[in-house]
Amino acid sequence: MIYLKKFRLPSPLQEELFLNDIRRTCYTGAYPFGIFMEREVPGFTFEPITIFCGGNGSGKSTILNVIAAALQIGHEAPFNRSAMFDDYVKLCDYEVSHHFAGECREKSRIIASDNVFDYLLNVRCLNDGIDNQREKLFEEYLDAKYSKFQFRGMGDYEDLRKVVQARRSTQSQYVRNRLMSNVRERSNGESALSCFVNTIEENALYLLDEPENSLSPEKQLELLSFLCDSARFYHCQIVLSTHSPFLLSAPGAKIYDLDSNPPRVRRFAELENVRVYYDFFKKHEDAFEAARDGPG
Repeated sequence: MIYLKKFRLPSPLQEELFLNDIRRTCYTGAYPFGIFMEREVPGFTFEPITIFCGGNGSGKSTILNVIAAALQIGHEAPFNRSAMFDDYVKLCDYEVSHHFAGECREKSRIIASDNVFDYLLNVRCLNDGIDNQREKLFEEYLDAKYSKFQFRGMGDYEDLRKVVQARRSTQSQYVRNRLMSNVRERSNGESALSCFVNTIEENALYLLDEPENSLSPEKQLELLSFLCDSARFYHCQIVLSTHSPFLLSAPGAKIYDLDSNPPRVRRFAELENVRVYYDFFKKHEDAFEAARDGPG
């Protein structure tokens, strides 16, 4: 599904005319004016999965933040928003499909690194609560297992149940049966992946800013599979910025190379970012072959 069809940033001429016309004696900064002023950025058109790729400072995150602001979709995390940010957004032009309305717009959001970080903090707080509850359950288990309990009536039913469970199980089994699954067993990477899985719903537009952060290569491949399935089967549109060669390999994705001037659509294997990985592993190909063959 395609909700966002086209998006055009202000042209260098529009930026220059605006900056020359303002009558402000003091402002904190002109961002995002000037980011693309030296480049004639084309109007972007979008597919079910569209990717912005480029080096640090190429404007990937800026584009996502501007799109989110223009479309007025959820953006809980703080971002670089100068006094002139809204002026810049007003100069942008875009086209959306009629499907991008109502519940679809409400569910759509941008997910940045700070969102993932907040999710990890929430998981940690949940873990702290679980740890406290676990200690209480350890004590409850010992009291129940070795108590000289006598059943006197239905009012004692809950205590009887605890005693029976304690005497039929080990301490670990007792605690697990009475406590939710221990989320601490997930690493930060696994929790970060679950952030995307739990946040992304069907029938919505999602802007993902470098979602590979905190993810191992294996988890990046899992995220890639999830995003492709979300676009293919659950009518999501995914727009993301990334350095990850794994995410850049998304089948059928339209990739904008922001390192070229002007930015242009390129194939996965043409990207300089991907070539760096390729050249590195080719340089060390003998070491990989030796490792595959084993000792000796």
